[in-house]
Amino acid sequence: QVQLVESGGGLVQPGGSLRLSCVASGRIFSIYAMGWYRQPPGKQRELVASIGSGSSTNYADSVKGRFTISRDNAKNTVYLQMNSLKPEDTAVYYCNADVLSLDRPRRNDYWGQGTQVTVSS
Repeated sequence: QVQLVESGGGLVQPGGSLRLSCVASGRIFSIYAMGWYRQPPGKQRELVASIGSGSSTNYADSVKGRFTISRDNAKNTVYLQMNSLKPEDTAVYYCNADVLSLDRPRRNDYWGQGTQVTVSS
């Protein structure tokens, strides 16, 4: 079994910063791409940023220049540094990882439980 656990969400004023973390644990053989998605109230889940196993990155246009994704492979952890936050960044943020576990013959997508980020004055 593979688990993803996010942390770091909360309430922040516009213009503020937050750092999200997501740790993958369990019977992991290898982790490939990792990413962050978000689901604003009443809207569909959308990709925020992703990072490949070779550390190539991809960002949604709405967060370019403000958010930075990074990973620590030794800790099976992905981070999302969010700066210059705006009210429209308010959402539940989910961690995602493409994992080859020790229990399955193929790679699978795993999701965290989500962490709430609220940007409001």
